[in-house]
Amino acid sequence: MRRLASTILPMHRFLASKASRLRPFSSSAAADSRTQKLERIADELLGLNKFERHNYSILYRLKIGLDSRAGISGHGMSAAAEEGAPAVEEAKSKTAFDVKLEKFDSVAKIKVIKEVRTFTDLGLKEAKEIVEKAPVVLKKGVTKKEAEQIVAKLKDAGGTAIL
Repeated sequence: MRRLASTILPMHRFLASKASRLRPFSSSAAADSRTQKLERIADELLGLNKFERHNYSILYRLKIGLDSRAGISGHGMSAAAEEGAPAVEEAKSKTAFDVKLEKFDSVAKIKVIKEVRTFTDLGLKEAKEIVEKAPVVLKKGVTKKEAEQIVAKLKDAGGTAIL
C-alpha cells in the first residue's frame, strides 16, 4: 500500500498542477469549481481500500454501460469459455420445471381436482380453489420426468397443463 501511495501521490500532484494551468473556454470561476470537484473526487478515490476500489470500478462500468466483466478476462478463463458460460447456466437451470394448469373441461372438474390432490399435499377445499383459479402453477421445481407424468395425468383427467 505504501508503494502504491508513493507512486500515486506524485502523479496526483503533477496532474493537479497541470489541471490548474488548463482552462476551458468558459469562465474561470466555473473552471475552478470543476477543477475543485475533480480534485475532491480524485482524493476520495485515493482514499478507498482495494475492495472498495474494485466495487467502485464495477459500479462505474455499469453506469457507463459497459459489461461488468469487460476487461477482466485472464483469470484462468479464455474468451471462448466465458461465452460458453451462459449456455451451461441455461442447461443447469432447466433441470427444474413448473407444472401449470392452463384450463380444464367443466365436466371433468372433479377428476382434475382429484389428480391435483394426488401429487400435492392439499385438502379437497384447497385443491378445488387452486383448480378454479386456472391458469395457475400447480407444482414448482420438479424434474422433467415427474413434470411430464403430472401433465399426462392432468390431460387424461380432462385438464390442459404445460411445463
